[in-house]
Amino acid sequence: MAAGYSFRPRLWALALAAAACAAGIALGNWQSGRADQKRAAAARLERVGVEGEFLPKYTVYLDNKTRRGRPGYEIVTPLRLRSSNSHVLVNRGWVAAGPTRDALPEVPTPAGLVRIEGIALERLPRVLTIRENPGKVRQTLDVDAYAAETGLELEPRVIEQHSAAPDGLVRDWAPHGTGIEKHEAYALQWYSLAALAVVLVIVLSFRKT
Repeated sequence: MAAGYSFRPRLWALALAAAACAAGIALGNWQSGRADQKRAAAARLERVGVEGEFLPKYTVYLDNKTRRGRPGYEIVTPLRLRSSNSHVLVNRGWVAAGPTRDALPEVPTPAGLVRIEGIALERLPRVLTIRENPGKVRQTLDVDAYAAETGLELEPRVIEQHSAAPDGLVRDWAPHGTGIEKHEAYALQWYSLAALAVVLVIVLSFRKT
């Protein structure tokens, strides 16, 4: 007579499967949330056009910005708006670094009244830094902190410049909203892990009687 099977799960196996399942669901939800955040941020992007005058003495070089494997800087300059007394930070574009870090590359700034067209961003990408001294070269730039530092009345946004200008800067910006597919793929992997934990504990809990 063939031996039968009965469902007799071990407590340690149930506990391990429950922990793995909970972790997989939690991590999957986190990755799904990150994808939703990026999707919402991309949907909120607004094309803008402003007129004003650049203030080159407040220009900041954002360090460690690469293009096609070449190190360089992104150039951020405040623009005094023609329509008001306020200012807005403009990420004007990228310039390659020189052979040494002793001298910054020279970047001409258009003088007089200019029109800038681009995309309004909530902020510049943030980089984790321990502590940074004020200066022309920085790893990151916070709008509120820079307004307090310079005394400029800055709008709570940053314009990523897309319009052409005679400054030699490169403006081949990465598409916004990139990385959504990556987060969705990670979420699927974590949900699959949670499902696999449930399947394994069920299968391995059947034992011969």
